Amino acid sequence: MSVKQINVFLENQSGRLAEVTRGLSKNRIDIRALYIADTTEYGILRMLVDQPDEAQAVLQNLGFTVSQTSVIAVAIPDTPGTLDKVLKILSDNDISLEYLYAFVGRASSDAVVVIRVDDPKKALEYFEQAGVKVLDDKEVYGI
Repeated sequence: MSVKQINVFLENQSGRLAEVTRGLSKNRIDIRALYIADTTEYGILRMLVDQPDEAQAVLQNLGFTVSQTSVIAVAIPDTPGTLDKVLKILSDNDISLEYLYAFVGRASSDAVVVIRVDDPKKALEYFEQAGVKVLDDKEVYGI
């Protein structure tokens, strides 16, 4: 199971992120989670939204460079040590972690960890074997 993530290239200019959020807001697209990786000249905004295909179209129409990436979302108890267990599964099985970000949902005591790895099929297989709860897109978009 994978979840669609929206990736937006942002120049480091005042107001660019606000243009993104304004465009999504006007189209009633809800941001579930976001992460920005930046350099001095630009940033990459990574987002989970409730309507990824619509978000991509809206942002492209506003002139942004936008792409989608498949990521894995897992639910883990929001307690010390649970993230370590998930990361240990990846490291023990030589699965490289490209990046991750996490958030706590509204209606749960679980944290949601969004993971991008070099071998998602292998990661999903090991998560299933270990009993890690992998979320589908509807679960994530509905948080």
